[in-house]
Amino acid sequence: MSSNKLEILGMEGVISNYKRGRHTVHPKHCILVFPSIKTAKDANKLIGRTVVWTSSTGKQLKGTITRSHGNNGAVRAHFKKAGVPGQALGTKVRIIN
Repeated sequence: MSSNKLEILGMEGVISNYKRGRHTVHPKHCILVFPSIKTAKDANKLIGRTVVWTSSTGKQLKGTITRSHGNNGAVRAHFKKAGVPGQALGTKVRIIN
């Protein structure tokens, strides 16, 4: 992946899961997977970007990519307010900024 802004903007990924531990689930923190990102080094280039998830009713929730997750290019995103609903798992998000 090159670090060209035009390639990063509009990139689509998938909400893989919530950040979680053995006994806790954090619905405000999601793990995102982007198909074109394969390494943690490439994932670090996305830190600080804004992602948006659009519900089936048209409501948009914005989140910020905060850090990488693992060695295979997944990232963590933090969503404000009440977090992301369970229906969002497995659906697409888009980088807008």
